[in-house]
Amino acid sequence: MAEKKPKIVLTIVGRLGKVGCHRGHRIGDSFDFDNDRGKLCPMAMHVAFPYIDILRYGGTPPRAKDGKIKFCCPDCDTVNVFEITVKEDIP
Repeated sequence: MAEKKPKIVLTIVGRLGKVGCHRGHRIGDSFDFDNDRGKLCPMAMHVAFPYIDILRYGGTPPRAKDGKIKFCCPDCDTVNVFEITVKEDIP
């Protein structure tokens, strides 16, 4: 039987800074971790991966004050704020 893993979705929920994203991402964009890896900025993916790894192995990543799992991309000109959600278990 195949091991189940959670479906991870990364959604841009905010932006800190006045410059637009160099990759063209905008608030509201969502990315399925398993299917959209090539679409997501590699810098943001680099920051997201530890959170995803924690979720995939049953851990609890740090949460924002509102209880949601959030992280920021490392681009100092336009810091996109991402929210990670676990949608469902998939085989």
